[in-house]
Amino acid sequence: MAEELYRKSAFELAALIRAHQLKPSELMESTLARIEAVNPKINAFCALRADQAMAEARALDHKLARREEVGALAGLPLGVKDLEDTAGMPTTFGSVPFKDYMPEGDSVQVARLKAAGAIVVGKTNTPEFGATGFTRNMLFGVTRNPWNLERTPGGSSGGSGAAIAAAMVPLATGSDGGGSIRIPASYTGCFGFKASHGRIPMPMMMGLTDWVDTTVPGPLTRTVRDAAMHLDATVGYHPMDPDSLPHPGISYLAILERLPRKLRVAFHPDFGHAIVQRDVMREVVKAVDAFKQLGYSVDVLDDDVPEIGLEWMRLSAAYSYACIFDRIEAHRAEFGRAFLAGAESALRLGWDKVAAAQRKRTELNRWCQSVFERYDLLLTPTLPSEAFGAGGPPPKEIDGKPLPDILSAVMFTYPFNMSGHPAASVRAGMTDSGLPCGLQIVAERHRDDLVLQAAYAYEQARPWNNHWPEI
Repeated sequence: MAEELYRKSAFELAALIRAHQLKPSELMESTLARIEAVNPKINAFCALRADQAMAEARALDHKLARREEVGALAGLPLGVKDLEDTAGMPTTFGSVPFKDYMPEGDSVQVARLKAAGAIVVGKTNTPEFGATGFTRNMLFGVTRNPWNLERTPGGSSGGSGAAIAAAMVPLATGSDGGGSIRIPASYTGCFGFKASHGRIPMPMMMGLTDWVDTTVPGPLTRTVRDAAMHLDATVGYHPMDPDSLPHPGISYLAILERLPRKLRVAFHPDFGHAIVQRDVMREVVKAVDAFKQLGYSVDVLDDDVPEIGLEWMRLSAAYSYACIFDRIEAHRAEFGRAFLAGAESALRLGWDKVAAAQRKRTELNRWCQSVFERYDLLLTPTLPSEAFGAGGPPPKEIDGKPLPDILSAVMFTYPFNMSGHPAASVRAGMTDSGLPCGLQIVAERHRDDLVLQAAYAYEQARPWNNHWPEI
């Protein structure tokens, strides 16, 4: 049985534990063996707490044996993205100057997952301060895609996506400031969910409250049900995050099968100007057809979506610079050159450009309003291409057509960070190279339930959890 455990979803494993058919220690032993066997090839985990995790699993064995109450995630091994604080482990942000930075305690997301019974196994790799769509840093090196070790799992939650796709752990945290959950979900074929802004309280980075309002923490999982379990454990107001939303008053797991029969669905294939890889578009169209087979009519949109990439980059650079400005002069040579150049570009950001960025954000919000006044769901490709080289850089052309800028490689994700809408990536299919690609599902703000319901219905129609890479 131990050999089969790593192939099971978090939902299945939790059910086995609650039924006393599987001990948390047995699951943890299997998990650590899987990580030992696979991680040297993938480099998804950059730090482990194996002994502590095993001890916590054995303690949970005893609680279950005594029929004590345990949480819904009891015994499930958890990977935590290395931008997020975990008590007793460094939070390095993938950055050499912070290699020994010890947080005061857990982030809100991690604390709530642990309270539900999940057991932290270790930290997953990330690009420096989550700044790129591929996972490489000077501290821990390159993380590789389990489907093809020469390709990237994406970023910035690339270590978490790779850990899920390689079946090292059933649950992993991510954070999404421009696609950083959905990008690795698309490139590795797992499920990634960016909730509405504020749905899960935002972890503070370096004690700094986020004012840019683009980033959301959340899950990378094997299945939609697994992500719903994660959300049930983590959503709700927290006093340290002024943007955090009240608890929605529902269980996302309980309502997954209640997708309304009457839905207005739109598909935008290219935002009016994106270049999309031919076989990616082929698979995305098949995925959209699944909604037609579920009984929904789908309208195709062809208008130009307001382009907000430059403004997103400027606001993101400002936040990065604010996190590190007091360490730059003492550690300049230890920062990645590209990351530091991007962060220091904030020094050229005057209030005129900030105002222009927020006006452009208003323009995007007006477009989103026009869409969700007419439709309940918006479908798009998650990304315009399959995974590129493990060490980067992102592609400069797709199907021989040059891309106008670096953000064209993530054209479909960052707008919904600027707008705050919930968005998920489900596996659309496989490219001609045998790599996964994704379909993005978006709904009106605070309709996280609808995104999850649509993703679950799609997953039942086109299941993917029976097809993972052999490592």
